[in-house]
Parts: sequence; C-alpha cells; structure tokens
Amino acid sequence: MTEQETRRLRRARFEGLAQVVTAPLHRYLLRRTAPGMVEDVLSETMLVLWRRIDHVPGLRDGSLPDGDDVLPWCYRVARGCLANVPQVAVPVVTDHSDLHAALAALGELDREVIRLWAWEELAPRQIAEATGMTANAVSVRLHRAKKKIAEQLQSGRKKAELAGHKMSEGRSGQ
Repeated sequence: MTEQETRRLRRARFEGLAQVVTAPLHRYLLRRTAPGMVEDVLSETMLVLWRRIDHVPGLRDGSLPDGDDVLPWCYRVARGCLANVPQVAVPVVTDHSDLHAALAALGELDREVIRLWAWEELAPRQIAEATGMTANAVSVRLHRAKKKIAEQLQSGRKKAELAGHKMSEGRSGQ
C-alpha cells in the first residue's frame, strides 16, 4: 500500500469515527464542564483521536464504527482531556438539588461511574473501558453508589416530610 493510500484510509477511518462519536462526546462534555469550554475540549479530544486512530478499539476499515464499540474508549480520551482543563461548576438548569446533593456526597470516581451509566447509558464493561477499571470493580462501585444515592434521597425526603409537618393539623379533639 502506498503512503497516499495509507493516508486516505486513515482519513476515512477518522471521518467515520467522528461521524459516530462527535455528538455523544459533545453531550458528555456539556454535562461535565462549563459551556464555554466544551468546544475547546471537544477539539482537543478529536485531535487525540486523530493521533491515536490506529489504537481505537472496534474501529474497522470501510464501514461506520458501532458506537457501542468505540464510545467507551473515546469517553476515556475525553476524560483525559477534561483533566487538563480547570473545572468550573456546571450550571444546573432544573431544580434537582436533592439528586445533586446525593451525587456530591459520592467520591469523584463513583460520580463518574454513575454518570456514565445514567447519562451515557454505558454497560459496566463499557464503563470499565472508559475509566480503566475492571468490569467487576465497576459493577461493585455502581451497585454501592446507587445504594448510597437511594439512601441519601430517602433521608432527604424524610427530613422534608418532618419539616413540613405541623402539629396543629389533623382532627381536633372535640
């Protein structure tokens, strides 16, 4: 194969990859960094993907890649690019303060596992690839993190119910 053919094939592989991963990576970054930083981090991520195109698992020649095969690895690259950016709190559009408080009570890696599972809809084996952990470790973390969140939310609801209860309400003693 000539050098020109190799470059053409490499470019076609990258274009197919970009077609499949750009929108999911953009959504992933929107939920993790300030809106003004998303395009810069996405550009850096795509540059790394271009440089490492031969290392992307599940990327085949001649056809569009399956997102399930390539996205976990691409999320891992995006996580690495995010680590190079000063983090700013992401503004919350709706009031889910109880959920955000429960998430904040988790460690950073547990939060990321939950977000990859809930927001990006990845399976534990895919989360493992995105985070560099084993699938078993992800399953254990995911189970424990979901349990902690449920407990935090339940505790918050009980406190809200107690705070909203008025002693004078109810039947009178007539």
